[in-house]
Amino acid sequence: MSDQNHDPTIAADAAWWATGIIEMEPGVIRYRGYPVEELIGRVSFAQMIWLLLRGELPGKDEAELLDIALMSAVDHGPQAPSIAIARMAATCGVGLNNAMASAVNVLGDVHGGAGEQAMTFFQAVAARCDAGASLEEAVEAELAAFAAAGGRFLPGFGHRFHPIDPRAPRLLEMVDVYAKKGAVSGRFAAIGRAVENHLAAEKGKRIPMNIDGATAVIYAELGFPAPLARGLFCLSRSVGILAHAWEESQSGLRNKGPIPRERLWRYDGPAKRPLPEAD
Repeated sequence: MSDQNHDPTIAADAAWWATGIIEMEPGVIRYRGYPVEELIGRVSFAQMIWLLLRGELPGKDEAELLDIALMSAVDHGPQAPSIAIARMAATCGVGLNNAMASAVNVLGDVHGGAGEQAMTFFQAVAARCDAGASLEEAVEAELAAFAAAGGRFLPGFGHRFHPIDPRAPRLLEMVDVYAKKGAVSGRFAAIGRAVENHLAAEKGKRIPMNIDGATAVIYAELGFPAPLARGLFCLSRSVGILAHAWEESQSGLRNKGPIPRERLWRYDGPAKRPLPEAD
């Protein structure tokens, strides 16, 4: 290390990938200053995620709530594009890492991004409240801004399969538990519920919060920046992706497509026609 202080070339090389996350040299691994051998057996995976992302270890209650959110979104079945892609990839002769990467790569704005979008919305409501608006006024104004920007489906609310997403009410209950313990404020749970109530009054029927909205509430309560909501979702869903890729790889099937080979897609192009004669 001392050579780097005196040799400008070595120092410049060391600065190229400068990081505050990990220190590593022969015989030494430290995460944010903590020796790995002291972390092993004492720090959970959720705590480690927090440490690497936030720079400090979380409190016990914060770690538990993060773990709850990560656990809740691990899988939603082969009808989810990412899971289907993982299973198809696994039948193509690729490794588990390739199948997982193929799946994670489709977790975009439409499939996988709603948590980040919901969190951004909740934080915008909170900002209006901080500027002096009441919660009801802030929700109404932010929903109007969303509609004016061309928004159709509010991220974090409603579900195409579940009339009530069974995960969301339980997650909000857990936020209430940890808010009573003082681990979080409960502010974003109140915002989420206020949005749900406003939508019900506006549309004449309830559009319940879904898993994306509920986990967005938790990540906001825990103080994560909104873009990390998508990254945390990718970590969570990777568990289901791995399980499905592994299960499919054990089936012995090859080149499995999106539908059984006995059932073909509908062709809606031109009818059979002759090739024009050459001039």
